[in-house]
Amino acid sequence: MPTANIDRLIDVMARLRHPTEGCPWDVEQTFETIVPYTIEEAYEVADAVSRGDTDALREELGDLLLQVVFHARMAEEQDEFVFDDVAGAIAEKLIRRHPHVFGDDTSNTAGAVKETWESLKAIERAEKAAKAGQSASVLDDVPAAFPALMRAEKLQKRAARVGFDWPEITPVLEKVNEELDELKSEIDSGGDADRLSDEAGDLLFSCVNVLRHLKVDPEAALRAANAKFESRFRTVEAALAAENRQPHDADLAELEALWQRAKTSS
Repeated sequence: MPTANIDRLIDVMARLRHPTEGCPWDVEQTFETIVPYTIEEAYEVADAVSRGDTDALREELGDLLLQVVFHARMAEEQDEFVFDDVAGAIAEKLIRRHPHVFGDDTSNTAGAVKETWESLKAIERAEKAAKAGQSASVLDDVPAAFPALMRAEKLQKRAARVGFDWPEITPVLEKVNEELDELKSEIDSGGDADRLSDEAGDLLFSCVNVLRHLKVDPEAALRAANAKFESRFRTVEAALAAENRQPHDADLAELEALWQRAKTSS
């Protein structure tokens, strides 16, 4: 039964964290030291999905679940919450955000459901801000730890929901050109590293906005571009290796010619 296996996993984690009889490495971990592993495991789940490898997906989901159990165990040791609280909270949130399934809401399309979901999230953000004695913002709860491309898209989507957005893509593309010109100007004027970084960041942010208007996931698009680059560069390396050579043995013109050949064959 699933419950038995979850209970077993919780017990295993408790034993690993035992202060005298557990694993020394597991015992010395904190929320902060475990976070990088949590993020890494989430990406490995995404990788398994992208490869269509269900065996790997099962394993990676287990690794990700371990991260949840690990965090919950550390919280339990501090008398904050336990794993069951985590499971209960997400169950309650799902019920609350799906009134068309668990309540009287009559939404029957994916678009209508999404609107309801976003409206309920906005209410939750307002309640959380009020509880903290703060003014609510549509940008609340966009985690700073998100990958930069993902966070840029999330911020833009939140702002767009209250009307801060161009209605069509033309001015969005013009903004990219504007930011590119500003970056070129900084380069031409010998701008310092901070100024160059600032203008380059503005350019990237504008590029994300273009993809958002095109309904293209910027993270997925860049992952695909990375994969394409890797495949083509490996083809260049293979062509040189066939002649017992390496990339540093060729000049830029030859490398470019091999690159173009790789592009036409991929």
